Amino acid sequence: MTLETTDMTDAAAPAPITLPISRALNAGMRRAMEESDRVLLMGEDIGRLGGVFRVTEGLQADFGERRVIDTPLAESAIVGTAIGLAMGGFRPVCEIQFDGFVFPAFDQITAQLAKLTYRHEGALQLPVVIRIPYGGHIGAVEHHQESPETYFTHTPGLRVVSPSTANDAYWMMQQAIASPDPVIFLEPKSRYWVKGEVDVAAPALPLHASRIVRRGTDVTLVAHGAMVATALQAAALAESEGTSVEVIDLRSLSPVDYGPILDSVRRTGRMVYAQEAPGFVSLGSEISATVMERAFYSLEAPVLRVSGFNTPFPPAKLEGVYLPDADRILEAVDRALAY
Repeated sequence: MTLETTDMTDAAAPAPITLPISRALNAGMRRAMEESDRVLLMGEDIGRLGGVFRVTEGLQADFGERRVIDTPLAESAIVGTAIGLAMGGFRPVCEIQFDGFVFPAFDQITAQLAKLTYRHEGALQLPVVIRIPYGGHIGAVEHHQESPETYFTHTPGLRVVSPSTANDAYWMMQQAIASPDPVIFLEPKSRYWVKGEVDVAAPALPLHASRIVRRGTDVTLVAHGAMVATALQAAALAESEGTSVEVIDLRSLSPVDYGPILDSVRRTGRMVYAQEAPGFVSLGSEISATVMERAFYSLEAPVLRVSGFNTPFPPAKLEGVYLPDADRILEAVDRALAY
């Protein structure tokens, strides 16, 4: 399957539309399914119900039960079946209902899906997309607000991405489905209902590109997923106090596009990384270490990290204490400037 939409020559390109992220994901899957009958959707309650978050709503009615498949409550079986389908030439897109439910499928993902292409010296491709709604801010119970991205970014053979806008959700979903490699597609569920403009004519960026979303001169602030919105909020507050913060949306967690990050740090001399996940041995740890290795002589201060605490995710009434907010990010920005 190839994405044929990037070289449209029509003089009258479709006008941008406004969609919440959940509907943009739905539209991205719909377009991929229209372009190839080898694209299948699989997951718990994704068909008739349309998924817990209604991301797949209407797709079974339009494409049928053989292409939008309601599976048993068995995550390991879902991913294992998807691996077999991919070996047979299909492009399965699996939904894991909540982030904390992915661990029953962890062996299939990390020991099989991630390794089979390498094991076959590249002769076998496994174009499987695993959709995982992740992160907090929805007031849910245990196992429903995890941020498990580090497990997958640590695993060679997996691509890991996370959109933060409706436009990225629409295009990155299609690009992930078109990828010859397995993709862990992390969807910030607290942002599902946030609307944004979607340019349906052409994707703005490749799947694995990071992007500057706010220009600044004093500090580089890097984030991914739902934390991008919090970073932008912190940058706006910093501006009111006379500090110019540049915000970068990572978008691709593995591989990481370091170019815009390093260019920014070489201009600002300071960097803060913000994430919902615990900070110990995390994606923020890796990116911070890499920036300090590759841009050391441009830094005016150590790279600082803002993260969730190194505890299991707390009960819902304590999530506001656990999750980083704009104030915690601003405190790190101030510390970076104080050096």
